[in-house]
Amino acid sequence: MTLTMIIELLIVLLALYVGSRYGSLALGAISGIGLAILVFGFGLKPGTPPTDVIYIIIAAVTCAGTLQASGGMDWMIQIAEKLLRKHPEHITFLAPLVTFFLTVLVGTGHVVYTIMPIICDIALKKGIRPERPCGVASVASQVGITCSPIAAAVVAFVTISNANGYMVSIPQVLMVTIPACIIGLMCAAAASYHRGKDLDKDPAFQARLKDPETYNYMYGNSATTLDKTITKEAKASVFVFLGALFIIVCFAFMQMIKIPVIEGSPINLAKYLGIPKMNICIQIIMLMAAACNIMFCKAQPKKAVAGAVWQSGMVAVVAIYGIAWLADTYFANYMEEMKAMLGGLVETAPWAIAFVFFMVSVLINSQGAVVVAMLPLAYSLGIAGPVLLGVMPSVYGYFFIPNYPSDIATVNFDRSSTTVIGKYLLNHSFMMPGLISVAVSTIVAYLITNVFFAGYFAGFIS
Repeated sequence: MTLTMIIELLIVLLALYVGSRYGSLALGAISGIGLAILVFGFGLKPGTPPTDVIYIIIAAVTCAGTLQASGGMDWMIQIAEKLLRKHPEHITFLAPLVTFFLTVLVGTGHVVYTIMPIICDIALKKGIRPERPCGVASVASQVGITCSPIAAAVVAFVTISNANGYMVSIPQVLMVTIPACIIGLMCAAAASYHRGKDLDKDPAFQARLKDPETYNYMYGNSATTLDKTITKEAKASVFVFLGALFIIVCFAFMQMIKIPVIEGSPINLAKYLGIPKMNICIQIIMLMAAACNIMFCKAQPKKAVAGAVWQSGMVAVVAIYGIAWLADTYFANYMEEMKAMLGGLVETAPWAIAFVFFMVSVLINSQGAVVVAMLPLAYSLGIAGPVLLGVMPSVYGYFFIPNYPSDIATVNFDRSSTTVIGKYLLNHSFMMPGLISVAVSTIVAYLITNVFFAGYFAGFIS
């Protein structure tokens, strides 16, 4: 590795670090500064921005935004709240499942902002230390991204893998990530079940209860969505959204089904029927569903673009745009050098790429950006598709430094003050459930694709 390569890599890392300190749009925008220095200062050939993934995110977020604007998301949250309040004693296990599946359906973890105050309220009123369900539920809201058929991380994995000869489809990815991540989350929930002192034995909590104002703050109010009126248009928008997801999954299955032809090798059913590639299908179906929500479900466009889901999605677009372009510019110019340096590691322990994915995620706070930026490099190094699918859960590492909005919001939502960012920064409430969830999920996913069903998933290499 030459001195120039090291200096340029430091520029990339510095841009990512500074961007993460500012947060939000800065991740993508400040990556542009690093890109400019590499291209205009060092003369590197510009890489290729991930336009396909960006278009899919825009379409999916537009659809989810209209779902929120029509009130459909409120209905989904109400259903989840009824489940949680029906079984409050199991909140530590049910809460992460609720936030996980909400993310799987909507494609963004930012839906957690509505349900998290309810989780905190139920735990507190039941006498359960809120840190237990809140910590793992916040982690679960982000874990669900690698299990959503419309999330950028999943779509990018499929798109990039297909381009590199690993003809995996969205359902095949979900067949690995969903069971693996659920097992990981349940292990994290089990570890959280008796975490910390019970509220009646916690001297710090009991001391706060002695203050009448603090007591009223904790127990005087209830967070709930059950008092919201759900219109028929709101319910209809949910069915429109779920119908769109169902169609996408059906098209994805058509990509898997092979049919014989008179001449030549079998082709997949989608190609036989003239159905476009999945990235095009997702964009068309999501835009169509958004249009239906606007025309028939009273989703006001202005309200949609003002909502948290649409805005967070657009931030993700800018982040992925800048980060992935910066990373591609650096790695594409030094691919041969990377192969020479990492070739031995790839041959002896290809699964070690999981640590790279995790560390990059700690820096850039975006699973989609990790996939878009690092997966092409992994394939170029010769790592097999099944191995990369097996380590897919490792792209979530931004719980490590508790600066992600969902984690910070969870700390603020917990009126008991048991969910905390520790004095030493890394001793926070999300570290233990995050590490357990990601580690277990990655191990299980790797076993699924490379041990138990190795022949099945290896068969999708073209």
